[in-house]
Amino acid sequence: MAFSLSTVSSPKTLLPSSGFLRSPPPTRLRPFSARPVPGSKTRFSNHPLSVSIGLHRRQPVKMAAATGSKQLTVFDSEEELAVSLAKYTAELSDKFTRERGAFTVVLSGGSLIKALRKLTESPYLDSVEWSKWHIFWVDERVVKKDHPDSNYKLALDGFLSKVPIPPNQIYAINDTLPPEGAADDYEARLKQLVWDHVIKVVPTSGLPRFDLMLLGMGPDGHVASLFPGHPLLKETQKWVTHITDSPKPPPERITFTFPVINASAYVAMVVAGSGKVGAVHKALSGGENTGYTDRLPVEMVELEQGKFTWFTDKAAVSMLNEKDTSLTTVCDH
Repeated sequence: MAFSLSTVSSPKTLLPSSGFLRSPPPTRLRPFSARPVPGSKTRFSNHPLSVSIGLHRRQPVKMAAATGSKQLTVFDSEEELAVSLAKYTAELSDKFTRERGAFTVVLSGGSLIKALRKLTESPYLDSVEWSKWHIFWVDERVVKKDHPDSNYKLALDGFLSKVPIPPNQIYAINDTLPPEGAADDYEARLKQLVWDHVIKVVPTSGLPRFDLMLLGMGPDGHVASLFPGHPLLKETQKWVTHITDSPKPPPERITFTFPVINASAYVAMVVAGSGKVGAVHKALSGGENTGYTDRLPVEMVELEQGKFTWFTDKAAVSMLNEKDTSLTTVCDH
């Protein structure tokens, strides 16, 4: 998978580049027996793929070889990063709403929400077609929605309460359920939305294909709630799974799995500041001359056919140089 490196001194066009919600009830899927997910292929004339919606046994997802592209963009400051991220996201919103009348966006927690702040300002507050957005979470802590650890609360306070996305198009977890039940319920809701043509599907695998995932990365290189060395890194049967022993508190969470993340159309990995410089260096240099011996979760984000863009600032890539990588450096002044 090829990388290209762009150092951005001023924002340029990157080609794609509300109130509080009540806890949703557990999802009840409409009964059916032999109808496949729209767009998926069937093995036999009357049997859907094992990853299609239905009450059948899960089977491992057959992953396609990664053929997507990766790009690294480096900004002089976090402020310029936020400006460009807003433009990038707004352009993708326009693209997908024109093409299919919906825009499915997956959020993470942490500093990512602050980086989205420019979307709540002019011109995007008025120009973006917010009524077409559908919001999901790549992971969530299994706590009440008003708990300080909730990714939902973080997104609500910093972003969602400031833009007019319809509340029924914001898909928070059911916080009345235990971790395993919350993960199963969230996966069932995703499958219902695939059925309803809100979420696209990868025809060859039956996996959901989200339009845009906006992700962050931890200092240890974790993404979503997929941590270094954890058995969940190898999960291939579920779309959404649970964790009860997270090395980072709180311990109980739900998370998308790598097959779902890697089926995305676009992924923006947003990393700013010097606190994650070691993991950035490891991820972009192939691990040479670092203290890491195992592949980091962020290195396992390899899109099947999508476009992966790193949004970083100079502090985040301060350990990186062209000698460490095979990237082509393009200076944009």
